[in-house]
Amino acid sequence: MHASESLAVRPATGLPCPVIVGHRGASAYRPEHTAASYELAIDLGADLIEPDVVVSRDGALVVRHENELSRSTDVADRPEFAHRRATRVVGGRQRTGWFAEDFTLAELRTLRAVERMPALRPLNTTYDGRFGVLTLAEVVEIARRRSTPGRQVRVLAELKKPSWAGRHGLPMVELVAAELRRLGADTPDGTVVLQSFDAAALRQLRADLGNRGPTMLQLVDDDAGDDVLVSPSGLREVSTYAQGIAPSRHRILLRDAEQSLTGVSDLVAQAHRAGLLVVPWTLRPENAFLPRHLRRGTDPIGHGDAQTEARLLLALGVDGLITDAPEVAVRARAELQTAAAAAPGLSR
Repeated sequence: MHASESLAVRPATGLPCPVIVGHRGASAYRPEHTAASYELAIDLGADLIEPDVVVSRDGALVVRHENELSRSTDVADRPEFAHRRATRVVGGRQRTGWFAEDFTLAELRTLRAVERMPALRPLNTTYDGRFGVLTLAEVVEIARRRSTPGRQVRVLAELKKPSWAGRHGLPMVELVAAELRRLGADTPDGTVVLQSFDAAALRQLRADLGNRGPTMLQLVDDDAGDDVLVSPSGLREVSTYAQGIAPSRHRILLRDAEQSLTGVSDLVAQAHRAGLLVVPWTLRPENAFLPRHLRRGTDPIGHGDAQTEARLLLALGVDGLITDAPEVAVRARAELQTAAAAAPGLSR
């Protein structure tokens, strides 16, 4: 079944199809989750920009990759916060560092963003310290300000461990529902689309916001623990509370231990049969993340042929791509759309 044939049975979300999502902005080129990263992603053609959301001590919805702050901010270099260093178990893993839930929003505002993967993206360190910490509302404001009558920019907000946060006195699900209502972003075609690995939290949000609430995607990791979500029965269950899945791209383009492509799965077709969109993550341009045959040179941080990986996924009928380099996916989408437009003439 071709993507165009399956669109009729998939949910109406107001999204163009296929969409390009700027993962934490254009994080291949700017420190993630900064205003500069989001603005650049839009400039490069992203239809949506993707913030990760955690909660501050005073209940603010803050944009950071995770609640531990030392990899993405300068908090470790701030002597006034040295006593906040702590060790705790988050999502089954013991972590030591500085945690968003120990800071008020005002305190988080004093921190400066830094490149989270400096060894992989050394050029991004040029921007260290230039940008502050944003809230979800501020990312929504960027998307709305940059939208035009002909191009609506939206926000794909990933909720980070919301059930864990709730068990620790930070009711993220309730805070998100209230914030979406306040922002007027609580409808299927609103500015905000939600995603999370936490199925229980998505179900709770669906119950709270109703069937006319925001579009939601169930994130699916490539660990065996998430296999149940992409079984036929699991996909049917996901369709009761979400409009799509956002799986690891490795569940679609299969690799062996040597990182060579070995084939493709039928996940896209299976999800479409369940009436679900499919928006895989995360396409990155560096050789370190690409299948072996698409690498160019031997330097892990060198850029390879990510456009071909994007083109492969789009040709399989995915409904969007989540990527650190939006312009690469935009080019792949344009290439396939041009080929599709030419196909009828070629067949005559």
